Amino acid sequence: MKGFLLLTVLLGTLLLGACGPSATVMTAPEPATLTVFAAASLTDAFNEIGANLEAANPGLEITFNFGGSQTLRTQIEEGAPADVFASANQKEMDAMVAGSFVNADHVEKFISNRLIVIMPADNPAGLESLADLAKPGVKLVLAAQEVPVGNYTLQVFDKLNVSLEAGFKDKALANVVSYENDVRQVVAKVQLGEADAGVVYGSDAVAVLALEKIDIPVAENIVALYPMAALEQSANGELAQAFIDYALSDEGQAILQKWGFLPVEHRARP
Repeated sequence: MKGFLLLTVLLGTLLLGACGPSATVMTAPEPATLTVFAAASLTDAFNEIGANLEAANPGLEITFNFGGSQTLRTQIEEGAPADVFASANQKEMDAMVAGSFVNADHVEKFISNRLIVIMPADNPAGLESLADLAKPGVKLVLAAQEVPVGNYTLQVFDKLNVSLEAGFKDKALANVVSYENDVRQVVAKVQLGEADAGVVYGSDAVAVLALEKIDIPVAENIVALYPMAALEQSANGELAQAFIDYALSDEGQAILQKWGFLPVEHRARP
C-alpha cells in the first residue's frame, strides 16, 4: 500500500512538475524507508532527488549509501540491505545480475557522464593542457583501476597516448601519488592541495566550482553510462521502482543535468 501511495504521488509530481514537490504532499498511513546504494558521483544530485521525494511524501525516509560502485556491489553481495543500486558502470551491475541480486530486464541506463581534469584553484603546477599531466614532477591523483572512474581514466589515457605522444600514458602514470577508492576522494585530495591534478567526472567539477579545469575533447573522452535497478531482495519493490521512475522523469533528469550529468536514451520498459 505504501508503494502504491508513493507511485500515485509521483504520478501527480510528473503532471504538476512546475508546481514543485510541495504541490503533491500526501501523508502515508505509516512510515516508509528506502535504502539507495549509489555511486559517489551521484551524491549531490541524489541528495536533492531524495529531499524532493521526502518533501512530497511525509513519512518517507530515503537513506543513501554513497561510495565506489565496486565497493557498494561487494557490500550488497555480503548481505548489506539495500533497495536500489545505481552504478557508475555496467560491470558492477552485470555482477549484480549474475548473482541474481538484480533482474536484467529491470535495469535502466538513466544518465551518463564524461571525464575532466581538475586542479587546485591556484594551479601550483601551472598546468595548461592535457600534455602537462605527463611532465616530470607533476603530482597526479587518480581513482584506482577497479573503481569505474579509474578504469575510464585509463581508457582516456590510452586515447591520449595516440593523439598526444606514444609515451604519454606511462609518463602520466609515473606521476600518480595516490590511487583512491572513489571519485570524491580524488576531488578531496585536489581540494586539499595534496595533488596538482586529478581526473574526475564532469559532474564532480560542477559540484565543486572553486577548482581549475582542463576539458578532455570528445574524441579522447569516455561516455560513462550509469545503470540503476531495484534489488530482488528489496522488501520495498514498489518504492524502489518509484525512485527509479522519478530519476527517469523530466523533473529527475533536470536535477541530474543541473549537477553536470548528461542525458542518455533509455529503453522503454516492456
